[in-house]
Amino acid sequence: MTTTTSASPSDEQELEELLSRPDDSVRTALAGVDGDLVVLGAGGKVGPTLAMMAARALDSIGSSARVIGVSQWSDPAVRERLENAGVTTVRADLADPDVYQTLPDAAAVAFLVGNKFGSATDTSKTWWMNAAVPALAASRYRSVPSLVYSTGNVYPLRPTSTGGARESDPVGPVGLYAQSCLAREEMYRRAAATWATPVTLFRLNYAAELRYGVLSDIAGKVLAGEPVDVTMPAFNVIWQGDANRWALSSFAIASADVTVLNAAGPETLSVRAVASDIAQLAGRELEITGVEASDALLSDARYCHRLFGYPTVTAQQLLEWTVEWQQSGGRSLGKPTKFEQRTGRF
Repeated sequence: MTTTTSASPSDEQELEELLSRPDDSVRTALAGVDGDLVVLGAGGKVGPTLAMMAARALDSIGSSARVIGVSQWSDPAVRERLENAGVTTVRADLADPDVYQTLPDAAAVAFLVGNKFGSATDTSKTWWMNAAVPALAASRYRSVPSLVYSTGNVYPLRPTSTGGARESDPVGPVGLYAQSCLAREEMYRRAAATWATPVTLFRLNYAAELRYGVLSDIAGKVLAGEPVDVTMPAFNVIWQGDANRWALSSFAIASADVTVLNAAGPETLSVRAVASDIAQLAGRELEITGVEASDALLSDARYCHRLFGYPTVTAQQLLEWTVEWQQSGGRSLGKPTKFEQRTGRF
């Protein structure tokens, strides 16, 4: 990985400004949306900065369309930040079928609702949130262009020697969470077939910023003097600001034939090598546990890069920022990715 000298964001306000900075492809895509954009699940890890980016893009092109963020808003501070950024917020429990008739109309929808952690123990909730709720949303917003967040977990583990899965490769979800995410995709495929809903399935693997992500997980272990498990030997990572840009830009390619888009960084990153880099940067000893398997969860995102360009923040820059952030006491969201899981139990 190439070394950079760029300074880390100094606080959360500066971090979120970077994560929500739109580019011309976002502006062009949203200029083609004739009305309001509704973001379902706007209160999670990705939703806030995605909604902020959309609002900034619409404002910059002089559009009167609104970005409407829908969530239960378990963290009132997140809702306040979005309101201050020009996002209209609506409180709704999207697990409740009766709530959908009360939701605002939309010219485009971003679907970010899902359940991952605890999915192995509360299986009915997982299937409801990842399969039933998408069906409810797809029915409410029939024929409305829909950006549907999915995951690289729908692919099987792949030999590290062959690189990541392409969009055209067969799916093979490992574990209940991944299976339910594939069900989410199938609900929207049915919507596309039934109501000609233009759909982009956005298979993300893995988004990261300084408060969470695989690099944050590894850095946290190294800085705490805990062993880093290398059994899952490799991973992809993408700066969330770039993932936000690609996602919003993909409204321009949503299709009733269903567009599938892998969103990941261009590198296959070694867990051992990344942990070693972090230990060297932080001046810490490194303890490794486990033995590298020959396969990993990996995605090939060359199609996405061809459409929207390479990441603007490299993996090395993100790694350095993450170490600096944690050493300076920057806040963590406390939401580990559990990327080490090889059996799909989250």
